[in-house]
Amino acid sequence: MTSLNGKVAIVTGASSGIGRAAALLFAREGAEVVVTARRRQALEQLVAQITAEGGAAVARAGDIRDEACAKAVVALAVETYGGLDIAFNNAGTLGEMGPATGVSLEGWRDTLDTNLTGAFIGAQQQLHAMKARGGGSLIFTSTFVGHTAGMPGMAAYAASKAGLVGLTQVLAAEFGADGIRVNAILPGGTDTPMGRSVADTPETTAFVENLHALKRTATPEEIARSVLYLASDASSFMTGTAMLVDGGVSICRT
Repeated sequence: MTSLNGKVAIVTGASSGIGRAAALLFAREGAEVVVTARRRQALEQLVAQITAEGGAAVARAGDIRDEACAKAVVALAVETYGGLDIAFNNAGTLGEMGPATGVSLEGWRDTLDTNLTGAFIGAQQQLHAMKARGGGSLIFTSTFVGHTAGMPGMAAYAASKAGLVGLTQVLAAEFGADGIRVNAILPGGTDTPMGRSVADTPETTAFVENLHALKRTATPEEIARSVLYLASDASSFMTGTAMLVDGGVSICRT
């Protein structure tokens, strides 16, 4: 069963890409959704679409690196819908790209602040609400980069996202007795604004697609379905997992 009827979910980075697709899917599966990202207008459009489809959603624009924002998003879930069952910490950035010896300290810190520290700040607040609820499912968006493959020019991104796997394991061990499951998805190449910023020409798009065993990249909706699995009771005995959803990019050598 992947139904989320009666569940309350937070989705960060919900203004586009995987986050937006997950928010829509969660709502279609019956969850009441709280969405957050920096772009207020995009969030309002998302809430309007969910509402038009008969779902329930509210938005709070803000920066995930801001502890006050993390607290406000959780408070919005509790005050509007009565609690929190699911949190998909998806917001992130590619950060400063280029050879590791040329990455600025500012760029390094900004990438880790967004991808790793921002997710940690959100999880701290979400875990309190889930404990009060008697359990829940916490999900992070990591990546295969820095886990199964080293991609040149992506040192800060890889380090920050690999850190999420370690965080996932520790939180799963700490909060399993409270009925809280903690997992990470590790997507392969995905057709999102972030993905298109890397594969920005027909040549680079073809190169990235060929890295995958399936010889294509994912749609955001495909990745969202894997998130739904981890959010739902279908994955009730899964915790501490770094789940590859990568189209075979980790194992392909052709």
